[in-house]
Amino acid sequence: MSGERSVGSRRALEALRAGVPNRDAVAALGSMQVGVEDRFSQLLSAVRALPEAPPSGGMLIGGGFGTGKSHVLEHLAHLALSEGFVVSKVVVSKETPLYDPSKVFRAAIEQAKVPGRPGSAIDEIAAGLLGDSPRYAELYRWVHQDDTPVDSRFAATLFLHEYARGDEEFSDRIVRFWAGDPLPVADLRRRLKEAGAAATYKLAAIKERDLSVQRFRFVARLMQAAGYAGWVVLLDEAELIGRYTSLQRAKSYAEIARWVKGDRDDPSAPICAVLTTVDDFEPQVLVGKNDNELIGKRLRAKGTAEDELLAAQAETGMRIIEREQVQLQPPGREELDRTYTQLKHIHGEAYGWRPPDVAGLERLPSNRMRQYVRAWINEWDLRRIYPTYQPEISVGGLDVDLSTDVDLEGLDEQD
Repeated sequence: MSGERSVGSRRALEALRAGVPNRDAVAALGSMQVGVEDRFSQLLSAVRALPEAPPSGGMLIGGGFGTGKSHVLEHLAHLALSEGFVVSKVVVSKETPLYDPSKVFRAAIEQAKVPGRPGSAIDEIAAGLLGDSPRYAELYRWVHQDDTPVDSRFAATLFLHEYARGDEEFSDRIVRFWAGDPLPVADLRRRLKEAGAAATYKLAAIKERDLSVQRFRFVARLMQAAGYAGWVVLLDEAELIGRYTSLQRAKSYAEIARWVKGDRDDPSAPICAVLTTVDDFEPQVLVGKNDNELIGKRLRAKGTAEDELLAAQAETGMRIIEREQVQLQPPGREELDRTYTQLKHIHGEAYGWRPPDVAGLERLPSNRMRQYVRAWINEWDLRRIYPTYQPEISVGGLDVDLSTDVDLEGLDEQD
């Protein structure tokens, strides 16, 4: 057991050195962001209370580089898993742009973790569906309603998944469709005809973007039908949208509005989200690039109803960034003392020694938790090898570049 603790402690230290929190680091240090945790607990409670409760929606966390946003997200992921939620953590990137629901959905389902299950999330969820359970009956009723906010493909595939239970190959294709893969309409129609249900399900053309938004709605309910509390989606580093083109930023702001305010076309979806961004996004992008003034004007100048709607949604997203961020609190004396004590114990357990007290950084309001942590670890590393060495540690700032990235231009301008 001591060997396992030593390995876990080393994994935690390596993650903290690199500034990338893992399970061991978060389990060891926890989080002192009480305001964030309280708000998150309210979101989870709202999901559990649906459809009687108001829309669950989500929240946007703001903080400077190195303040612990990713650490907090990892901590929230553990909290949600412990309460029976499926959890997906998605890092906004060039490969996963926030303005593209298709890519965000694929990343979310691929990264999804199911409580107590190590395998593929969508496979575990599909395996947990019980046709005679009340939750499955509720899902079946919902997806077959005339006014349900998802395409008839979802009702058809749920019906066929049950009907074709003995056909493992086709059942797997249905599950892959739920996870984002294409499923030709011709195949669906042929199978529905074989089942005598061709007249029940009308399959019309639909945009992939709309289908992906609907997948979030359907799969979240699929999770509930399989016995889970709902779906928590964690979107890290949303500040990357500052490097998109104007149209891409507008669509990203609209996505922030959808995630934080809730899906207005499906307010009872059992899903909630937490996004993170840097606290200087507003001065650098909303003000610095004049998005507050220009985004809405440019869209409305096109004169279409679709662009008018996008303008309104984008403006809502920008107001969220301006007014509704939940700011991470700088570490206080109590948190610093607690973290120092825990790290000292972890370092000693990892290397089988008794770390001496070290000074680390001078405690200043401008210092970030990551800087304190790395300074302590670095000093213990050096003192373990060179016991008499007295290192001098200096701290430098790091600016977040939110200028437009030419490599991202044009990716979505065809829409």
